[in-house]
Amino acid sequence: MSLTLTTPYTEAPAPALAPRELETLRHIASGRTYLQAARQMGLSRHTVDAYLRRIRAKLNINTTAELTRLAISLGL
Repeated sequence: MSLTLTTPYTEAPAPALAPRELETLRHIASGRTYLQAARQMGLSRHTVDAYLRRIRAKLNINTTAELTRLAISLGL
């Protein structure tokens, strides 16, 4: 399942998030650390970090707090 979003900074739709990016976003928004999310997903911490960098780039979001706010507003 991919998810197309609109960013808070523009009216244009943001690129769709891949399923693993959504899963990563859910873990981080629920309060898990990168390492905890990685262990839960069976990945390395560096892979989780890469997913989060891609999410931030796609959505033009800079902080974990903004990511968490987005995830909560989407009901993730």
